[in-house]
Amino acid sequence: MDGKTAPAEMGIQMPGTKQADTVTMSGPLMPGQRSPMMNPRSREMTGFVVRVACLASSLVSLCLMVTAEQHGEIELYGLRLPLHSKWSFSDSLEYLVGISAAVAAHSVLQLALSGRRMLKRAPVIPSRRHAWALFAGDQVFAYAMMSAGSAAAGVTNLNRTGIRHSALPDFCKPLHRFCDRMAISLTFAFISCLFLAISAVLDVLWLSNY
Repeated sequence: MDGKTAPAEMGIQMPGTKQADTVTMSGPLMPGQRSPMMNPRSREMTGFVVRVACLASSLVSLCLMVTAEQHGEIELYGLRLPLHSKWSFSDSLEYLVGISAAVAAHSVLQLALSGRRMLKRAPVIPSRRHAWALFAGDQVFAYAMMSAGSAAAGVTNLNRTGIRHSALPDFCKPLHRFCDRMAISLTFAFISCLFLAISAVLDVLWLSNY
């Protein structure tokens, strides 16, 4: 009797062991499955909001700069000289205006394409090639905005401090409204550059999914 009971007990336990192994393998770590870091729709909305913020900041920078103009007077060697300041008198400020307009146009185009795809409930970035194109565009415009802002900042600083060891005075005293507009425009230009950098990071996250 004991010799026949042992094999029966062994036969009952073996299927249970196989069943437990099968349940363990069907967990969330099966090959081919990914644990998403963020909901795709949430990521699309984040990118859309960042584009809107980039567009708004670049437009504010552009509008403040193109409306920066003022007349005034300055005293130099006992003579009172008339002054007229305008953004178009400086190549650096013209460069900033051009880049701000290009960034605004880039943002409008991407918002239009993204909004259209979101309304159709289609992926905002349909392919890896599209993601690479967005990443390259965001990088180029971010560096261009940083370059334009840095060049314009040099002009603004020169207007405020003048030139040392010379009689060239601080032009921002009689032209304070013009200088204030330039300073605020530069601030929004660098903010726009920051949003472009954030967009580039989001593009990298998209590339990691392809």
